[in-house]
Amino acid sequence: MEIHVTLQGRSDLTGQIYRQLRAGIIEGRLAANARLPSTRDLAAQLGVSRKTTLDVFERLIAEGFLHTRAGDGTFVAEGLTRLPSAERKPASARARAAGIWGALPGGMSIPLPRTDSQYAFDFKGGVTDKTLFPWDIWRRCVNRALRAQQRAGGGVGAYRDPGGEQELRLGIARYLAFSRAVVCNWQDVVVTQGAQQALDLLARVVLQPGDVVAVEEPGYPPARALFAALGARLAHVPVDREGLIVERLPRNARLVYVTPSHQFPLGMPMSLDRRVELLEWAKRRGAVIVEDDYDGEFRFEGRPVESLKSLDRAGLVAYVGTFSKTIFPDLRIGYVVPPASLSEPLWTAKRSSDWHSCMLTQTALGTFMLDGEFAKHLRRMHKAYALRRETLIDWLTGALADSFEPMPSTAGIHLVARLTAPWDEDAVVSAAREASIFVLGLGTFYARERREQGLVFGYGGSNVETIRAGLGKLAELMPALKRQSTSFT
Repeated sequence: MEIHVTLQGRSDLTGQIYRQLRAGIIEGRLAANARLPSTRDLAAQLGVSRKTTLDVFERLIAEGFLHTRAGDGTFVAEGLTRLPSAERKPASARARAAGIWGALPGGMSIPLPRTDSQYAFDFKGGVTDKTLFPWDIWRRCVNRALRAQQRAGGGVGAYRDPGGEQELRLGIARYLAFSRAVVCNWQDVVVTQGAQQALDLLARVVLQPGDVVAVEEPGYPPARALFAALGARLAHVPVDREGLIVERLPRNARLVYVTPSHQFPLGMPMSLDRRVELLEWAKRRGAVIVEDDYDGEFRFEGRPVESLKSLDRAGLVAYVGTFSKTIFPDLRIGYVVPPASLSEPLWTAKRSSDWHSCMLTQTALGTFMLDGEFAKHLRRMHKAYALRRETLIDWLTGALADSFEPMPSTAGIHLVARLTAPWDEDAVVSAAREASIFVLGLGTFYARERREQGLVFGYGGSNVETIRAGLGKLAELMPALKRQSTSFT
């Protein structure tokens, strides 16, 4: 590996090389345990004598910046990793981000624990249990995809279809027809980098800056952030026990974003009457409906409700799905089935954005679906999540019944529980995290003033024993929090 060193003239070559290597180590550009070129290779690279590079290395080794391993080479020492990196200040104020990017983080993202945080009990929503995934089967699918990739194009590397690999699109189309009554051809499916890119592509082909986008309140912060970043004006439309209140939609909404199978975050499905009402409204206004079916695969009560896409006769619904909630988010694969009139613009937008998603992962996942392994995996996960959900509800209606009231939720891998008086949401969340319990408050998902107080319990990533232990710990905290709340009233 070459290392970047710039020489000015031919004087003090040893000093020039020494100062640049030393600065690179101190500033962290040369990381601890990074292997440096040999003195011979570095001398050849810089066009200097080997004695010059030997003198530099010997000085840096003597000062503790480098160390050698017999027969292995020269490496950057570890000592400086304990020092904080120097804060970098912008050298110029001319390169500025658009104002919207400075405003978004305040209320349009879901707060998550830092990657270096360790919570004993993690009720973060939207995560799945990777320990239950059939890794041996997936490995075989990946190996088959590798062999297919080796043969593809007769050995010539080439760009692929922006819409995605045919095997995966066919698998998605068959799955949607069987499980969600969404009838489509494989050519109608566009594979994306997760659901978020699907939303981004749809917004780009539908919206102009200043257009109105209707979103649910409470709702999904990353979707709100995306629409706002593209210059849309957000209309926060309240929901009730039947879902989005259609009569509260603004007349000039160009796009409506909804989660009808499992309202995010409250959990109730949109009633059939409300679905029909929304479709009629969209037809009158010529608005596009984006149906985000983010975790509708996991349904635990009642009969499956029809997707908006399956009821759409006017060609106004774009159906968005993801494998982040059925397999795991690391996969970064989602998809969208747009209205026919948007298929070509969406294909073009995908090509303009990143051309196409990873072919290897797409081919492996296509095999996983067409061989029936995805359906088997869903059945296993449904059984596991049903038991976790039952455990969570048992605690919320048992030992924690004085503090919480679970909201009706028939599907998904998270559940919302209202806080009963006199407990305060912020105080409960703070106390829980101090006790190594990560949980989100319902207020996180309101863009305006929150109307209810509660906690959002994700159970996709926690097994039954962890759920019991975590809620047992929470039950111990609640009486003290009640006494504190009462003392302030």
